[in-house]
Amino acid sequence: MSAPGATILHADLDAFYASVEQLLDPALRGRPIAVGGGPHGGVVLAASYEAKVHGVQGGMPGWRASRLCPELVFVRGHFREYQRLGDAVMAVLADVTPMVERISIDEAFLDVFGATHLFGPPAAIGARIRERVRAEVGLPISVGAARTKHLAKIASQVAKPDGLVVVAPGAERAFLDPLPVGLIWGVGPVNEQRLADLGIRTIGELARTPSSAVEHILGHAVGHKLSAMAQDEDPRRVVTSRRARSVGAQSALSRRRPEPDDVRAVLAHLSDRVSRRLRAKGRAGRTVTVAVRFTGMRRATRSLTLPVPVAATLTLTEIAERLAWSAIEDAAPCEITLLGVSVSNLADQRAIQLELDLQPPDPWRPGSAPGAARRAVDESMDAIRTRFGGDAVGYLPVVLRRGGAVPDEFRELAEHDL
Repeated sequence: MSAPGATILHADLDAFYASVEQLLDPALRGRPIAVGGGPHGGVVLAASYEAKVHGVQGGMPGWRASRLCPELVFVRGHFREYQRLGDAVMAVLADVTPMVERISIDEAFLDVFGATHLFGPPAAIGARIRERVRAEVGLPISVGAARTKHLAKIASQVAKPDGLVVVAPGAERAFLDPLPVGLIWGVGPVNEQRLADLGIRTIGELARTPSSAVEHILGHAVGHKLSAMAQDEDPRRVVTSRRARSVGAQSALSRRRPEPDDVRAVLAHLSDRVSRRLRAKGRAGRTVTVAVRFTGMRRATRSLTLPVPVAATLTLTEIAERLAWSAIEDAAPCEITLLGVSVSNLADQRAIQLELDLQPPDPWRPGSAPGAARRAVDESMDAIRTRFGGDAVGYLPVVLRRGGAVPDEFRELAEHDL
C-alpha cells in the first residue's frame, strides 16, 4: 500500500534478545526459549515468541515461566553480541536515511521523507529495510509507518512478528479505534486497569472520552498525554542526536521491610552505576532524586538540588540514603518493592577546581579536600575496571550485592548515551 505522507517509520527488532540466541545457536530455532533465569530461580530477561504463546514474559520469575512452559529452554545472554548486532541493524537504517533516532538497542524511528525519491514510497522503504536486516544481519524486524511517531510505533506493534504495517493518511481513525488501549506508548498494566474500570478498553473509546475525565483518574500530565495520543496528536519529530537530560538506575525488590544495611547496599549499587556513567562522559549533576515504591504500587520521590554538580559514588550514595529514608519514614510502617536513583541538571565536569581551605571541609563539595579524595578514588577504580573488567574492584556494599537477578550488562544495553 502506497502512502506518500506516512513518512515516519518505527523499526523494531522482534523478540530481539531471544532472536539473537536463536541466530547464534540454530538448534534453538522454533523452540520456546528464555534468556536469563532458570527453572528454580532468577528472572527471565526476554522470551522468544514460541515461549510467549505460553504466557512467558520478560521480568517473570524463572520458576513460574518453567511451570507455564515445561519445555522452555533457558539460555544465558550474549551481551556483546546484542550490542554488535543491534549496531549492525542501525547501520542498515542509516543507509536508507540519515534521519534515524535510535531509542533503544533494538528500535529506532526514521524520517524517510527525503528518501522517497531514491527508494520509493514508505511501504517500499519498509520492505527494503526488512529484507536487508534479514539478509545481512539474520534477524526479523517489524516496521510501522505513519504520519506521527506515536502512530508509527503502534503500527509496528500491530505488525509483529516480522511484518510491515503502513497507516495511510486519512485512515488513522479506522486503524486506531478498535485497537486495545494498552498499545498506546506509556500505558502500563496499572493505567490500563484504571481505564478499564471506566469502561475504556479501546483507543477509540479513549479518544471519545473527555480529557478532563481521563485526567481526573490518571492525573493531569498522564491523562492529558494519553488523551492526545488517542487523538493521534503527536507533534514530535525525528531527532537524530540529543544529550540525555538525566541519568538513572532502579532496582525492583522482592516485597520487604526496609532495613538500613539492605537499603544502603541497593542504593550504593545504583549510585555506583549512575556515577560511573557520569564520569565516563565527563558529566556531573546538581539534582539527585530517589524513588521509592511501596506495596500497593504507592510511590514517593524525594529530590535535593546541590550548589555544585557531583559525580562521586560515595556522595551520591549518601545523598540517596538521606532522601530514601525521608520517604520511607514518612510512609512507616511500610514495605518497599523498588528503589531508584537519578541525577539531573547535568553539566560537563572534565576537571575539578580545588577550593582554598577557608571553610569546613564538606565531602559533598567536589573541590574540597575530602571531595577531591573521593574523586581520586573513583578515578582509580574506573581505570582498574576499564583494564580488568567491571567486577575487578568496587565499594564493599556493591561487591556484597553482586549476583542480582538481572545482570548489569543487560541493564546497560538499554541506557541512553550521555
